[in-house]
Amino acid sequence: MGPTASAVEDAVAASPADGSALDVSGLRHRFGDLVAVDGLTLQVCAGEIVGLVGRNGAGKTTTMRAVMGILDPQHGAIRWCGHTVGPADRLRFGYMPEERGLYPQMRVFDQLVYFARLHGLDTQAARAEARDWLDRLGLRGRELNKLVALSHGNQQRVQFAVALVHRPDLLVLDEAFAGLDPAAVDVLSDVLRGEARRGAATLFSSHQLDVVERLCDRIVILEQGKVLAEGTLADLRAQAPRRLRVKVDTATDWTAGLSAVRVARRDADGVVLALEPEADTQAILRAALAAGPVEHFAVESGRLIDLYRSLVAS
Repeated sequence: MGPTASAVEDAVAASPADGSALDVSGLRHRFGDLVAVDGLTLQVCAGEIVGLVGRNGAGKTTTMRAVMGILDPQHGAIRWCGHTVGPADRLRFGYMPEERGLYPQMRVFDQLVYFARLHGLDTQAARAEARDWLDRLGLRGRELNKLVALSHGNQQRVQFAVALVHRPDLLVLDEAFAGLDPAAVDVLSDVLRGEARRGAATLFSSHQLDVVERLCDRIVILEQGKVLAEGTLADLRAQAPRRLRVKVDTATDWTAGLSAVRVARRDADGVVLALEPEADTQAILRAALAAGPVEHFAVESGRLIDLYRSLVAS
């Protein structure tokens, strides 16, 4: 039996207008000998976009499935607006799973109406929201197409519309941008920013770190089921060592005698050096000049991809 009408009303009344939202605390879950999440704690506030970053198997999908009630975690608590999440709360959540979950032979418009009705909208409101989201996501004219007839990118947009059609208070999006072209990424990014302005809390995962960097208010880096680092991009930069990229026209390893310096990476564009706080950049420059012509010498920009590599490797 689904939630009662009064339960739906209670869930709507508990929307996070006061700033409270999702609180995941001490989450632990294993599959046999595999530890999927290990004491994971995170929060998402109303109007905030939080990005989950980590390699495959880091615990992102398990965390999202626990939030959505798809799996029951063995330890930990998941709270919404200060209380334990229940079925009525999840009517106010929008979910986009990594393994997409729509009906291939069902018409696009009918799918949106169907899922809106499942989330408590009456038929008239469901049809109005379906039309609005199809228009906003560039799917006008596709209403009567079966899902299977659409391109991968348009199927992705339909799945996104299903997550949004009931105007949720929390969006949980697992690899929402996977396989999309840049134009589609821009469209969906603009929609997420608009939902944040409306007050929705958003938790999403992505391997596209440039998108995470542009879009997120906070970033949570997972490694082996644990939170390795979290905060704003500026916070993460402060946690990572200083990094210097140097390219010298020489065949010798000129870095061997440097102190308070670790070689983080070598590639066709030179070497990336991770610097301890006491490292002397002028001494590094002198060593580079002594080895040969210096073609490049600059502090790394602090892109998320570089921060991620340095934190995971440390």
